[in-house]
Formats: sequence, C-alpha cells, structure tokens
Amino acid sequence: MTNAVVYTSPYVPPEWIAAHGLTPVRVVPDVPPQGRAAEAREGVCPYAAATADLLARTPACAVVLATTCDQMRRLPDLAAGRFAAPVIMLNVPHTWQTAAAFGLYISELQRLGRFMVCRGGQAPEKGRLPAAMARWDQGRARLRELRPKMSASRWARALLAFHRTGGVPQAGLPAGAPPVGGPGIALLGGPLPEGEFWLYDLIEQAGGTVCLDGTENGERTLPRPFDWRRLRDDAFGELCDAYFDAIRDVFQRPNSRLYDWLRDRLPRSGAQAVIVRHYVWCDLWRAEVHRVAESCGLPVLHLDGEGDPGERERTRTRVEALMETLRCRTNR
Repeated sequence: MTNAVVYTSPYVPPEWIAAHGLTPVRVVPDVPPQGRAAEAREGVCPYAAATADLLARTPACAVVLATTCDQMRRLPDLAAGRFAAPVIMLNVPHTWQTAAAFGLYISELQRLGRFMVCRGGQAPEKGRLPAAMARWDQGRARLRELRPKMSASRWARALLAFHRTGGVPQAGLPAGAPPVGGPGIALLGGPLPEGEFWLYDLIEQAGGTVCLDGTENGERTLPRPFDWRRLRDDAFGELCDAYFDAIRDVFQRPNSRLYDWLRDRLPRSGAQAVIVRHYVWCDLWRAEVHRVAESCGLPVLHLDGEGDPGERERTRTRVEALMETLRCRTNR
C-alpha cells in the first residue's frame, strides 16, 4: 500500500504530512481541461473535473482537499466514489483578520494530523517536524535562487516538480535561460497546468519577460521563509504562520492582502504590464480584473481560457498586441 498523501491546495503544508511519516504529493493536472463542454453546461468547472480524474488515477493512502474554491470543494461529489483513498476536506477560513480564523486553521491542521495517523501515519516525534520544515524551506530557497537564472517555463516546471516530490531537480529540465531585456510581465491568476506552460514561452517569444509568477501554482502561493529561531521553539506555530498568514489568494475576504502583495512585488519585479489569466468558469478572478487594473496602474491584459486547441493562437495575437503597445510607450 502506498504511503502517499495527495493534495491540491497550497494551504496544505507538505512538511506536516512528512512529519507524520507519509509522502506528500501535490497534484496539478498536466493537461488543460479541454473537451469538457458537458461538465461546463452542468455547472461543473472542467478544471475541477480534470483534477478529479487525476486524483482517481493517482495511488494514495489519503486525499486532502481544501475549501478555498467551491468547485474543488465539490470534488468528492464529482468523483462519485472513484477515489480509492478516503478524502478529508481541510476547512481554510476565508476571513483572516481575527485570532479565531487563525485558530480554526490550526485546529484543522491538527485534525488532518489525526486523520493521517488513522491512515498509517505516526504522530510526529520530537524533531521530525523541524527537520521536515528545514528540508522544504531549503528547497524553496534554492528555487528562489534559481529563478533569475531560468526561463519562466523552466522554473515553473522545477517548482511543479518540487511540489510533487519535495526535491529540486538538478537535471532533466528543458534547457532555457531567461530572456535578456524586453518588457517585464507579471502573470496573475488561477492554476496553470503543465500542458499550458506554453503561455510563458509565448510571452517570451513575443519579446516580453515573465518577471513575476502570480498564478496559483507559482511564487505567489509559496509560504514565507521560516524563522529558524522560532523553528526550534514552536515549529508547529511557525508552520501555521508561514502558510496561513503569508499566502495571499483571491478567495480571502477581505482580499486586501492580495493587493498588498501586488503593491510590494510589482515595483520590485520591474513589471510594465500585468496579464490576468484564468479559466472562464472562475468568477472570483473575473471579478478582480478591473480592480487589479485600478490598483496597479499598469496595462492589464485579461485572458480567460477554456483549454481548447485554438486558444494558443488567439492568445498569441493578444499578447503580441500588448507587447507592441509597451514598445510604443517606451519609444515615445
């Protein structure tokens, strides 16, 4: 029997799973959710349906889902008993400003811990959680170091591999160096399957540089680096802080922290424009496009996709038009 615990949300700390003697595996569909018009007509997000298909095929002793998205919350119903492993739903509070909200997140991770013990895990022995936290923290630090040395698509693949295995790949990644010059582009939005990493390459082929990855499986949803002094004294408290307090997402209410993140990161990244990309079924991101444009004061290109075969060429035309606009501004 496998000891893998598969999960879908960045709010599920892999360190907590590893501390229980199990193997954390974060899953993201590797292909876009195309050809799912029937699900869309029935009110089911095809991305969620594609995730359900992947979870049903992935060997695991447990599946961990989160309440950060209504469609992902419905995955057990969508799968209709196809998951071989039992499912636990992690209740991630949508509010964040109160001690009660933080306390709920803490209690939910504790509940997850008890669930994992029932699935063959072991209650963390002294030192196991700090060791797991140190390992994942060092891996994320290494990835941050590699970011300016890689093309955006290559770094995204390295980050995805890290989510799946907890290791930073040293070989086997596609060759590619970051482009030199060109307008800086901040990419913002929901999850981006590996089968749609062509968006990074398309932006660079059009002459731009993806200088900030704010997609759901990009750098926006990485926890902050751990405080190593606190790691020794209160590892679990530090873990909860680093995830719940530091990861900014569109589902939070109020979602002012997402805009705090943008105001901090956009100037430092050198972005000259923002591309907001999400699937057509995601009302949360669609509702934020206008506010993103007002908040950042930069040109914003809104891309909503369905994962259909013709999407790449339509996107290419719009991205090239954005790049031409930025070049004209620069040459004035």
